[in-house]
Amino acid sequence: MKTKTKREDKVQVITLGCSKNLVDSENLITQLEASDYQVTHDKHDPEANVVVINTCGFIDLAKEESINTILQYADVKKEGDIEKLYVTGCLSERYKKDLEKDIPEVDAYFGTVELPSLLAQFNVDYKHELVGERTITTPAHYAYLKISEGCNRTCSFCAIPLMRGKHISQPIEQLVKQAKNFAKHGVKEIMLIAQELTYYGLDLYKKRALSELLDALCEVDGIEWIRLHYAYPSKFPEEIFEVMARQPKVCNYLDIPLQHANDEVLHRMRRQITQKEQRALIETARRVVPDINIRTTMLVGFPGETDTEFEDLKTFVKEMKFDRLGVFQYSHEEDTIAHDYPDDIEPEIKAQRTNELMEVQQEISFAKNQLKIGQTLKVLVDRKEGEFFVGRSEFDSPEVDNEVLIKAEDHYLRVGDFAMVHIIDAEEYDLYGELTE
Repeated sequence: MKTKTKREDKVQVITLGCSKNLVDSENLITQLEASDYQVTHDKHDPEANVVVINTCGFIDLAKEESINTILQYADVKKEGDIEKLYVTGCLSERYKKDLEKDIPEVDAYFGTVELPSLLAQFNVDYKHELVGERTITTPAHYAYLKISEGCNRTCSFCAIPLMRGKHISQPIEQLVKQAKNFAKHGVKEIMLIAQELTYYGLDLYKKRALSELLDALCEVDGIEWIRLHYAYPSKFPEEIFEVMARQPKVCNYLDIPLQHANDEVLHRMRRQITQKEQRALIETARRVVPDINIRTTMLVGFPGETDTEFEDLKTFVKEMKFDRLGVFQYSHEEDTIAHDYPDDIEPEIKAQRTNELMEVQQEISFAKNQLKIGQTLKVLVDRKEGEFFVGRSEFDSPEVDNEVLIKAEDHYLRVGDFAMVHIIDAEEYDLYGELTE
């Protein structure tokens, strides 16, 4: 077996899963770089001799990807192309003992809140003075701001509390400090993320304080867009809509995963809300913020979901006409409440229901995009791809939502700049535009 000899370590960090995991990786990178380590993120680095894999353990497909990635780099280590392999994140938090037994090539496994222990492997002490600062791995003009960790909800299908623990909010002043640091480095858009956004502040301030946080963040010079992700619908703090209506920096955009619409399924899911209450919440949002774009996710194939219950969900989606919608297939997760239910929906039926729901949403998205033809939108340019500059309006989040394409041969744009774009054509998930004179 060959081994590398290097004067100093170079670290490759690989992030799997959601944007919350990405923030954890960025915090790790920040701490390592502050101790003069060279760190690369995600893309393969043949010069790296230490690899850290930040795993996801949310559903079966995510767990499979994480395990395959660990096995891949365990083989790389066997070949002598890397010297150390560490695994952290949700999968490691949840299945540490099993992983240690099954994949012993990994030098050490760490949970979701064991950053100081992981840093100790590099002989690095956790630097508290770096709180509020963070190296970002996204394009330089946007960043994710994790406002809390963990979740106190008891949804029967969800394993997140098993991996992330109880809800813990970050203080407003600390989040403002981080936003100011982002702005100082050119960030123009911040996306607020959490396992449960609407719980923010209950532990620190004994009340829901998301509206106060938004007002404080709106005072940060340089930040022009603030976007809200992962808001739980039950007992939603409706003052958020009022902040959105009066604060131009808060995007008219809300990611609010509803998961289902049939009352019986919602009850089995322990979602603490009914379809009637969901309808009322969406109607309130659209009344207070007429231009709001709502993104949601639905979960199909939950144990016992009948054809009638699925048709109820499909009718709900048709009638509510969400601007953005994603669909997940139920994953039977051990140690969750729903694991006691029989996983009785065949994979073929889950896939069929996913396709049916997405076909409904595709028609809705096409109709809504057609209405945008002739409008002029403020667009943030994310990248140049082929013959187009690709950007987003305030109604769209990176990677998951619609994009605005502007022909590069006709217009010159700089990535990270805002531009006013006149929409001239539209497809199901893309808009085409020209710069206004």
